[in-house]
Amino acid sequence: MSVLRSRPVLRWLVPATAAVAVIGGGAAIGTFAAEAEPSLPPRTAAQLLVDLQTSRLEGLSGTVVQRADLGLPPLVGLVSGNELTTMLTGTHTLRVWYSGPDQQRVALLDTLGEQDVIRNGRDVWTWQSRSNTAKHLTLGGDAGAGKPVPDAAATMPATPQQAADLALGAIDPSTEVSVGRSATVAGQDAYELVLQPRDKDSLVHQLRIAIDAKQHVPLRFEVLAKGSDRPAFEVAFTQVDYRRPDADQFTFNPPPGVTVTEEKAERPAAGPGAGKPGHAAPSGDPQVRTVGSGWTTVLVGRLDGVDGGTKTSAKPAAPPAGSPDVDMSKLLGGLPAVSGDWGSGRLFSSKLFSVLLTDDGRVLAGAVTPERLYQAARG
Repeated sequence: MSVLRSRPVLRWLVPATAAVAVIGGGAAIGTFAAEAEPSLPPRTAAQLLVDLQTSRLEGLSGTVVQRADLGLPPLVGLVSGNELTTMLTGTHTLRVWYSGPDQQRVALLDTLGEQDVIRNGRDVWTWQSRSNTAKHLTLGGDAGAGKPVPDAAATMPATPQQAADLALGAIDPSTEVSVGRSATVAGQDAYELVLQPRDKDSLVHQLRIAIDAKQHVPLRFEVLAKGSDRPAFEVAFTQVDYRRPDADQFTFNPPPGVTVTEEKAERPAAGPGAGKPGHAAPSGDPQVRTVGSGWTTVLVGRLDGVDGGTKTSAKPAAPPAGSPDVDMSKLLGGLPAVSGDWGSGRLFSSKLFSVLLTDDGRVLAGAVTPERLYQAARG
């Protein structure tokens, strides 16, 4: 169950399902909480979960920084496309504003310009300064308060609220929940809620969520890989203001020369358990199935356009317009060859996830050890 599912105020940035796994960044991270540990009254994990459920946030603005160090193998030159590779590397800074479930704004600031997603009632705007293009979506009358905006920010970094919602949705008997050390985040005293997988085959050691001691808002989210005491992924507020932002922040005035595209609001409904790790195949794709559950769920699918395995010279299906060019032969050839009683293929591994591409055309992926992938491949 997700303790945030009934509290839209804690799911305010759009869209909750588009939290990005940011890849790359060799620089050390885990530097958001350099301040002294505050002294706070004791709280149990159950009390912190209730705090999240009962928060009454009316407004918020602030700066969010996201960093990652996933320990990936060298992939330089295998993927081209400036916008995507920029989103998958380095450090990302966002400005965020919230004034109720129907007024939200997030702005991604980087060296390539600014990208904004703005919701004001039924109007949703996305804008990119680099191309001076904008998209406008009018939500239908059944657009409930706090619902994520479909595809509005698929390339935007995650925020503490988004990451926490996805993580808390994974709480089940496979998860050990405890209270960590108190911290000071963005000048606010915070408790730390710790989620830890019980299954030893998970590559995730812990998820840590820093919760504002007074406002009960997630201020920082960290993912620690096994064998490391530094976050492999971290997103945190560096500055936060709980006053309601001015209404002007949610009004989008297209700049001169902007190209505006109108989009339709019709979207397929998400099935039960959507967004909960290990409980649904992504995007409802019937060709993708899951093996296992919880933290050690393995997704199993097939390579598009590959018939007979990764060793064939068949060309993959044409990528969608605007997607980066990927030299599959170089990508696969640069990965280590593996084999066993399940067959043979190539293995892509990092601190937090593993991907197995078999020679018979299957793809198996999960936040699990390679051995768990091999086990699933035998099935």
